[in-house]
Amino acid sequence: MSKLSEWYTVSFDDTYVYRDVRPLGGDAWKDHFKWKDIIRVCIQTGDLFSSDELYVFVTGRKESYLIPMEADGGSELWGEIIDRGLFDAKLAIKIATVSEQGLYCWPEITDEDINSVSEK
Repeated sequence: MSKLSEWYTVSFDDTYVYRDVRPLGGDAWKDHFKWKDIIRVCIQTGDLFSSDELYVFVTGRKESYLIPMEADGGSELWGEIIDRGLFDAKLAIKIATVSEQGLYCWPEITDEDINSVSEK
């Protein structure tokens, strides 16, 4: 069984974030999104047996972009997200120091966000 980093690559430049996914035995695909379109970033922390996962939400799209932290370039992307102020650095440090699993978003999800989704 191949490692996720061997078939899932994420990279970026000044304008875009790119995903290049080539699963063994599956269909390969590529996509990208603009940094300026990012409206929320969430991280789902895993345990010893599962990868942390980034969920990037952009304007004009209901679904998030899922990026496993174990992807080739995942850690670099996470650092760039923090450097660009798209995720709170203090919260990122807190997440790195806790051992429990959880979902953390920036900006944080409010009751107003939840109510606006349930009204649709």
